[in-house]
Amino acid sequence: MASIRRTLSPAYHDRSYQNGSGFPSPSNKFLPNGSSKHFSSSSHLPFLFNVVNIVYRKGWRRSFCRCLFFFVIGFVFGIAPFGYSDTDVRAKDFTFPELKPPHATLRFDDQIVTSVSLSVNTKLLEPKESTDIIEPLKQLIVVTPTYNRGFQAYFLNRLGQVLRLVKPPLVWIVVEEKAASHETAEILRKTGVMYRHVLCAFNSSSVKDPRVHQRNAVLEHIERHKLDGIVFFADDDNVYTLELFESLRTISRFGTWPVAMLAQSKNKAILEGPVCNASKVIGWHTNDKSKRIRRFYVDMSGFAFNSSILWDPKRWAHPSSNPIRQLDTVKEGFQESTFIEHVVEDESQMEGIPHGCSRIMNWHLHLDTDNLFYPKGWLLEKNLEVILPIK
Repeated sequence: MASIRRTLSPAYHDRSYQNGSGFPSPSNKFLPNGSSKHFSSSSHLPFLFNVVNIVYRKGWRRSFCRCLFFFVIGFVFGIAPFGYSDTDVRAKDFTFPELKPPHATLRFDDQIVTSVSLSVNTKLLEPKESTDIIEPLKQLIVVTPTYNRGFQAYFLNRLGQVLRLVKPPLVWIVVEEKAASHETAEILRKTGVMYRHVLCAFNSSSVKDPRVHQRNAVLEHIERHKLDGIVFFADDDNVYTLELFESLRTISRFGTWPVAMLAQSKNKAILEGPVCNASKVIGWHTNDKSKRIRRFYVDMSGFAFNSSILWDPKRWAHPSSNPIRQLDTVKEGFQESTFIEHVVEDESQMEGIPHGCSRIMNWHLHLDTDNLFYPKGWLLEKNLEVILPIK
């Protein structure tokens, strides 16, 4: 393609603008050759237009050459080494200092290891001795018949506070006749002891001792639910020590111990229970001549037995298949002996506790509370006969 370059013709250099304006004549020093043949003193061409024309014609080549020249010089000076530089970078400059533990002197007492054998330490695999094995505690099944009377709240609270100090497992089975009272249920909840509230439905007018039927109701409950533990008949009017409940857990089949009781006349104490040689029963304590015809001289709170005798008689080679219950038809005071005859055959199947039966762990006081007034809800509505004002 042809390039068209428009230049100013010399014929138009002397032309003046029609509006009469113009530029002063430039001096000759702005010309490359110092000549002024193209510019006359009478020329009115703008100075700026002439400078642009000169740069457009020749100046851009010269400027480009100068810029290229200085760029090359700067690049050469930039890469040229003008000072000392250690370019020998070694691996040791990037390694961490070696950390060594403090020097320690080990003494082997002049023992030299000549050989090493690989074997299994059989001592670690052998079971521990029986004395080191921790066996779980046996459960205690404490049976307490109760009925409405003046000291009922006192008796139940006292026994409940003792049972809450006994190590678990322990279940307290409290049995009432006909209906469960709200007062008894409230006491059982407040003791903090695991309990069961059982009812016994019977005609109280036709029985000699209601507590016999109450205990039989609990024996049926244990047999039906197959409760496993040591059964102990703990009447609420007796006094017990913590040592007694801890000793019950040592019983395997049937255990017995002496009981101190207050005579009916309240003028002497009677000791009734086994005579032991270590844990073997060899005789009986009794001071009541009328009861010497009994087979076993034991108080109702003076023995305990394994509950599996009730629901697993084959384990103990029990000859009779009839359920083991207390009899209401026998004379008062003989319920204990006749019941024990259904549990064991003789003294060889008994265990005397504690060792030698030498300590008294519970007392039977025979407190007569039948004539005391039983308040409704255990609260006396009119218990203040005289009110004294504050002076």
